[in-house]
Amino acid sequence: MSSHGGPLSEKDYYEGDQSKLYSGLMSHHTDVESTESKTQIKKIWKVFWILLVITLAEVFIGMKLSHSMPKPLLAFIFLGLTLLKAGYIVAIFMHLGDEFKGFIITVLIPLVLFVWFIIAFLADGSFWLHMNNSSSARQHLTGQAAH
Repeated sequence: MSSHGGPLSEKDYYEGDQSKLYSGLMSHHTDVESTESKTQIKKIWKVFWILLVITLAEVFIGMKLSHSMPKPLLAFIFLGLTLLKAGYIVAIFMHLGDEFKGFIITVLIPLVLFVWFIIAFLADGSFWLHMNNSSSARQHLTGQAAH
């Protein structure tokens, strides 16, 4: 906070009591009819329509096309649409799209490694589960061995 004991600046509020930020101290759009506000409103509507189109595509594919498509292809399409929507949400609402390229890479590389980590551990766990359930010693102990 402010060390000199005087009135707090916007920076002091940002570094300290963040509730003051959202109460209107730093609201930049007080005039809804201003050009800046209209630009922001257009951007919000653009984001809404893009996310709506992706969501409607997911629903349409799920309801109409899912019975006639192979399951792996369907899973790949849903995964792609979900990642597209998630990436767009992160870029817009979390402002990652406005950051420097180096920072975006700094955020995305650990995320990709984390997803790989989850997939690798699920695959490894599935392998060991299969090995444990199909071993001849386990089948013999449980009485499942074929004679």
